[in-house]
Amino acid sequence: MHSEVDCDVLVIGGGPGGTTAATMLARKGWKVLLLEKDQHPRFHIGESLLPCNLPIFDALGVAGKVRELGVLKLGADFEASDGNYQTYHFRRALGSSPPHAWQVRRDEFDRMLFEHAREQGVDAREQVKVVAAEARGIDSIHATAHDAEGRQVTVRARYLVDASGRDTFLGSKLKLKRKNPRHQSAAIFAHFHDVELRPGEDAGNISIYRFDHGWSWFIPLREGIMSVGCVCSPDYLKQRKGETGSFLMATLAQMPEAWQRMQHARMVGEVRVTGNYSYTCSRMAGPGWIMVGDAWAFVDPVFSSGVFLAMDGGLRAAEVIDATLREPVLEAVLQRSMAKRRRRGVRVFSWFIYRFNSPAMREMFAQPRNDFRVEDGVISMLAGDVFDSRPVMLRVYLFRLIYTFVSLMSPLRWLADLGRRRRGSQVAFSGGTTPVDPA
Repeated sequence: MHSEVDCDVLVIGGGPGGTTAATMLARKGWKVLLLEKDQHPRFHIGESLLPCNLPIFDALGVAGKVRELGVLKLGADFEASDGNYQTYHFRRALGSSPPHAWQVRRDEFDRMLFEHAREQGVDAREQVKVVAAEARGIDSIHATAHDAEGRQVTVRARYLVDASGRDTFLGSKLKLKRKNPRHQSAAIFAHFHDVELRPGEDAGNISIYRFDHGWSWFIPLREGIMSVGCVCSPDYLKQRKGETGSFLMATLAQMPEAWQRMQHARMVGEVRVTGNYSYTCSRMAGPGWIMVGDAWAFVDPVFSSGVFLAMDGGLRAAEVIDATLREPVLEAVLQRSMAKRRRRGVRVFSWFIYRFNSPAMREMFAQPRNDFRVEDGVISMLAGDVFDSRPVMLRVYLFRLIYTFVSLMSPLRWLADLGRRRRGSQVAFSGGTTPVDPA
């Protein structure tokens, strides 16, 4: 059995980036075909959202639906030098970002976005995998897909959006994917009941802990569930022996403050392991096509940037495609502008992430100072305000200067950390238990 579909825009991948682009394009009047290789609901990490997601929810018309699924997140906390913790509340951000965000189960969140896209007029299909695609320019997109029964679907489209997540469909096909040699990691994680919450209004905040080989997250979810995971250097994770769950607990035990919150915890479901290697594709777009989310770039999830970058990318891609389909001569200029903006934002996150476990960064997050409102600028970055605000970028650059000064004050620690990061980047992790899903 064979079928043919004609559409204006083909979107590969039904995660947050793909559904955002598809929904916004359908609302602009275009005929959109959205193909997702898996079946919702499907497991995915990336459960902590950022305040800068909220305006996108408003634009999509899903703000109320997210509220029903989420746990209120007023900020993030990091361990302090006195054995306590330091909370960074989003209400202190410099820019116009909202004062809160949400924590969500990604299986519920992604399914809601996919169903909402369908409600908005998108031809959204699950268990349909794109196996081949050619983009020869506007109006010249040809793709072949197979559904769950093996039936072939031939697609002709005017434009192509690659939102295939870490499959990075076009990045692999066009050989654009470039691994970052400076940063490799792997994650081990699970869901738990009866993990100790922060008191009062901070009960829904994400908590971040560090240990010698990486860092750990605690993300409160609905129905008393806590997502707990550790992002480690691959060489450390390869040391695990015996049950994976025991290795996770032994890793958490290396962080006394984190371990204290786990005293009455009960694991729910399976322990999962995945590689989190960092990469960027050398191009984000070309004639008739554009990448969003993890299809273009993936960085370590320490600042919960993944879903925001994917959805913001989907939103911006929809604007570029809408304008291009109406005025094709604008395509190259619009694509370059979008790529420049997105590279700027990813660089901000990446700089922090690659140094997050350094001695200087530990000291600065544990003992923050708000001279010249630098701390408030960092909070703005944590909220996702990394693209357009000059006051925020000024504070980010000041923070980087302070970081350099603090590092140079302790050269031996700096050299030791540089050696650790170089050793970690030379070991790649493979063989995880979690499938790579679209972002």
